[in-house]
Amino acid sequence: MTPQRRVVYEVLMSSRDHPTATEVFIRVQKKMSSISLATVYNCLETLAVAGIVKQVNVDREPSRYCGNLAPHAHFHCETCATVMDVDLKGGEEPSKLLKLPRGAKIEKVEVEVRGQCPECARKEKQKDNL
Repeated sequence: MTPQRRVVYEVLMSSRDHPTATEVFIRVQKKMSSISLATVYNCLETLAVAGIVKQVNVDREPSRYCGNLAPHAHFHCETCATVMDVDLKGGEEPSKLLKLPRGAKIEKVEVEVRGQCPECARKEKQKDNL
């Protein structure tokens, strides 16, 4: 683990907001001012390939990064574009929720839920009540 990878990893683990590489870069620069955006991209790719963090892709938006390796889904707010972790009931593996064809081999399961986050839903409800 290089010093650059360690700082990138620490930044990801310090919050659960699924930052983009640019957002990680801005946060890392506060701790390591000499780091470049290219180095942050390389660190994120290395950490993702090693399975230490997850790369989260939502539509055609920039990739986001998640330090939570526990089984979970992602909730994507269609209004503000926030991505947040959603725990699975009973801590189940997402693959156990699926009835797959006999003999199928799962390589990766990603569960994504879309809608409005609590904050955006609250704002919309307030607007409707006016």
